[in-house]
Amino acid sequence: MNEPELRRLIGDVKTGRLSRRGFVRRMMAVGLAAPMATQLLAYAGVAMAQAPATYKPTKRGGGGHLKVLWWQGATLLNPHFAVGTKDQDGSRFFYEPLAGWDASGNLKPVLAESIPGREDGTLAADGKSVTWKLKKGVTWHDGKPFTADDVVFNWQYAIDPAAAATTSATYKDVKVEKVDDYTVKVLFDQPTPFWALAFVGAQGMIIPKHQFADYMGAKSREAPTNLKPVGTGPYKFKDFKPGDMVMGEINPNYHMPNKPYFDSFEMKGGGDAVSAARAVLQTGEYDFAWNMQVEDEILLRLEKSGKGRVEISPGGNIEHIQLNTTDPWTEVDGERSRLGTKHPTLSDPAVRQALTVLVDKDSVEKFIYGRTGNATANFVNNPEKFRSKNTKFEFNVDKANAILDQAGWKKGGDGIREKDGKKLKFVYQTSINQPRQKTQAIVKQACQKAGIEIEVKAVTASVFFSSDVANPDTYTKFYCDLQMYTTTMTQPDPELFMKQFLTEEQATKANKWQGRNITRWSSKEYDDNFKAGQAELDPVKRAAIFIKANDMVINNQVVIPVVARPAVQAMATKLKATMSGWDNNTWDIQDWFKEV
Repeated sequence: MNEPELRRLIGDVKTGRLSRRGFVRRMMAVGLAAPMATQLLAYAGVAMAQAPATYKPTKRGGGGHLKVLWWQGATLLNPHFAVGTKDQDGSRFFYEPLAGWDASGNLKPVLAESIPGREDGTLAADGKSVTWKLKKGVTWHDGKPFTADDVVFNWQYAIDPAAAATTSATYKDVKVEKVDDYTVKVLFDQPTPFWALAFVGAQGMIIPKHQFADYMGAKSREAPTNLKPVGTGPYKFKDFKPGDMVMGEINPNYHMPNKPYFDSFEMKGGGDAVSAARAVLQTGEYDFAWNMQVEDEILLRLEKSGKGRVEISPGGNIEHIQLNTTDPWTEVDGERSRLGTKHPTLSDPAVRQALTVLVDKDSVEKFIYGRTGNATANFVNNPEKFRSKNTKFEFNVDKANAILDQAGWKKGGDGIREKDGKKLKFVYQTSINQPRQKTQAIVKQACQKAGIEIEVKAVTASVFFSSDVANPDTYTKFYCDLQMYTTTMTQPDPELFMKQFLTEEQATKANKWQGRNITRWSSKEYDDNFKAGQAELDPVKRAAIFIKANDMVINNQVVIPVVARPAVQAMATKLKATMSGWDNNTWDIQDWFKEV
C-alpha cells in the first residue's frame, strides 16, 4: 500500500466514510497488526476508540477478598526499581500511569483526563512533543493532591544516574515541563513516532514527589516508601513481605466511581507455576494465577474441574536463550561477566552458529507448550508488521557437527570438543520451572550429540529474578555461559523492547546490574540503526528498521529465540478481568470483579 492510498483511507475514517473497524481490517490485510493500525489513526488525528464498558458493580466495595498468585514473588514496590514483571504487577495495585494499553493496543486514560491527539493539538504535528492533561481531584493515599509536580518529579527521579532506575531508558531521552498544575508537556529532541512511552503502561507508574523528594539519586534505595507504597491506585498498602506476600485494602477515595469491587487483596508469591495453576483451576483456593508456564497437557486436564479457566492473550513476550559475550568465570574488581572481557569459547561465531541449530524448537512447542508457546526464529514476533520474514530456524545435529568440525573444534577422548586447550563446556541456567527444565533437557541431549557438554543449573525463581545486588545467581548478573527466561514486551511497538541490545544499556556493577542489556553485546551498527528508528515517522520505513534490528540480533546469535509466548493466566470461573498482552497483568485491577 502506497502513501497516497494510506492517507486517503485515513481521510475516509475522519469523514466517516470508512469505519475504524473497516480501516483496521484493511491494514491487517496488508500485514499491519491492529495495534499499529490504531496508532496510525491516532497520529493522523483520529481519537482512539475505547472498548465498551463491561464493569457491572454499581457501588464501591462489597466484593470481599481477592486472592491472587504470582509464583515469582514481588521483591520491592517502587516501580522505578522493578526487576521483572512480578515487581511491576505488584506495584500496579498501588501506583498508576497516565494511561494504559488495552488488549487491542488502544490507550486508556488512567491519571490523564484524556488521550493526546492531533485533533486538539495535544499531539504535535511535527512529532516533537505531546501534552498531557491530568485528571483533577485525584489524591494520593495520604490525602495529598496529585498534580503536574508529581509527573515532572518522576522524570527527574528516573533520569538521575545515581538512582540506577530500571525506568531510566524510558525517560532519559525526553524533557518534561509543567504547563500548569494539571498539564504537562513531554518534549522530544527529534520527531518521535512512538510518543506514548513516558508515563504510560508498565514503565509509566507515577510515585509521589512529597514521599520521595528527600530520597533522590544515591539515597533512592533508602526510601521507606520503596516497601510501603503511597499511590493513587484502587488499593492502599497494608503489608508486604518481600518475595512472599503483598496485601492491600480498598481505597475509599479512589478517583474512579464505584471502583474497586474488592474490599482487599493478597498477592501471594513463590512456589511454582504448576501448583499455582492447581490452586486456581483445581482447588479454587485462589482467584487468579499469573504466567501459566505449565505444560499445556496439564492445563487442559486441570480445566476439566470446572473451577477455573485459562486465559490466553496475544502479545510480544519471548522465551529465549541468551549467549554471554563476556567471561563469566574470571573476576575483575569484584565483577564477573565484566565489560572488556571476552567469552573464551562463545566468542567463536562457529560455536554460536552450532548452538542455534541444536535447539529443537518444534519439539519444545509440540511436547511442552502447545497452545501457550509457538516456535519462532524471531525475537520480535508482534505486532505482525514488525515480524521479520528474513529469518528461519532448523534443528540439525549433523549441521552443528559439520560447523564445529570446519572451525577446528575436535572431539577428545571424552567426546567433548576442544580447541587451543579450551573445551566446549557450558553452564546453562534458568529458573526452576518444569517447562524450562524440560527445555534444558532437550537442548542438553542435542548438544551432547554434537560434542558439547551442558551443565544445567536451575535457580529458584525468587532468587533468579531478584533485585538483590549481592546475589550471584540473578539473571541480570549472568554469571554463566547460557541462560533462558521470558522477556516481556509491554507496548504494541518494539522500540523500548529492543533497547535491551543497545550498548548504553549494558548491565554492570556500576549501574547495580540494572541495565537491560544482559548479554553485554555491543554493536555500533545496531546502535545507529536503532536510533534511526526512534526518529523515523514513516511507518513502513520504521518497520523495516526494527526488522533489521531483529535480524542483527538473530544473525549474530546474541540470543536464540525458543517460543513466542502469549500471556497465559488462570482465572476462577466467576472472575471477570481483561488481560492485555501490552501492559501489566494488573493494568486494570480497578475493573476486576466477580459475577454473582
